[in-house]
Amino acid sequence: MYWRFTTPGHKMEIIEADGITSEPCEVDGFTLAPAQRYSAIVTAHESSDFNFIYNCTMYADFIPFIPGLNPRIYTGLIEYRQDAPIKHMEIVGDDQLVWADDLNMHALNGEPALPMDRQVVLETRAFISTERINFRKLGSLPYTEPLVPSLFTAMSMGEQAMDPRVYGPQAQAYVIPLNQSVEILLKNPQGQPHSQHQHGGWFQIIERGPVDRSELEQPPLPLNFSLADVPFIPVQRYTGVPMSRDTVDVPPFSYVKLRFRGDNPGVHLHHCHLNPTHSGAGLSITFVVAPDVLQKTLRIPDELYEMCARQGIKTEGNAVGNWGLDFTGLPTVPVELVGSSPRVPLPSGAPPNSANSPDSAIPPNSVNSPDSANSPNSANSPNSANSPDSAIPPNSTPPQPIN
Repeated sequence: MYWRFTTPGHKMEIIEADGITSEPCEVDGFTLAPAQRYSAIVTAHESSDFNFIYNCTMYADFIPFIPGLNPRIYTGLIEYRQDAPIKHMEIVGDDQLVWADDLNMHALNGEPALPMDRQVVLETRAFISTERINFRKLGSLPYTEPLVPSLFTAMSMGEQAMDPRVYGPQAQAYVIPLNQSVEILLKNPQGQPHSQHQHGGWFQIIERGPVDRSELEQPPLPLNFSLADVPFIPVQRYTGVPMSRDTVDVPPFSYVKLRFRGDNPGVHLHHCHLNPTHSGAGLSITFVVAPDVLQKTLRIPDELYEMCARQGIKTEGNAVGNWGLDFTGLPTVPVELVGSSPRVPLPSGAPPNSANSPDSAIPPNSVNSPDSANSPNSANSPNSANSPDSAIPPNSTPPQPIN
């Protein structure tokens, strides 16, 4: 659910979002997507002649209207004096109000936009597996918790921790070297918003705009929706100093560009906060930041190992507890049912496995995998060699920690 808050008759200034202090930004109200936070200063009147009403609407405009439930409207009293009458303000449409907008806000620290050392492209997709299970994905596969938590893999795999493949295909891992600046191009071709939250730090909000119409997904047919109904979405970009936060709302049929620096070594999830039907269905990926540094600077508490032991969770090795690229015992990867993705029909003549095909999922160790820049086949890989898999033998012995 989303929340929309206003204080009619009062000046409101946003001064913080998701833990990042901003330059004061005067607005009539703000919308909160799941996991977002704001701090605001509301200026009181000098007179206590009247009391006022504040409004908070909880809604989800991507599900049907349900009287009394969606939307749900709450009001409260801004009380200046107990016996003062209530001053009812003129009711105006939301389109006549000034709403908080990430791209109109500026971080108070004055940090300029980060350079782009690398771009990671993510795209929200939904599909049905051949077992008739609903899944969602941001990368080539839905996220599933690996048998060995990715933090333990990062800590136990030595130099091999720099290879994204050791985290398993379902972790959808992207390995980020220390201090690398990453731009996330996050595309939402669907008819509902996604509230994307990132652990381990904040990202700068750089740009928002429309997804190409050839990439759009059709909503369920009962909505009688067609491409002609997609609204005009302008391209908007930050000005001056970009705002930073850890959660961004990606509107329907839109993209956002986000930038962050890999300066916090660790294993950080990036996921949709519309639980459980979105993140619970696989709409997540993993950023593994500087695992080589992590091994030198982090000590996992003994209590965490004991907790895992009690639950039968392995605490070393690759995603399944083996070494190298031996994935014997890997849980079944969901296979997409052909035609289950509600993507807009392809133009005539498009090849069946084109980028617009619902069956175009990329194998985790192909050159176009989520982290091909760090693949052992890449010239940028710390383990690159002439042979495709010579850097990590499939049945290698346990690696030595990085000293």
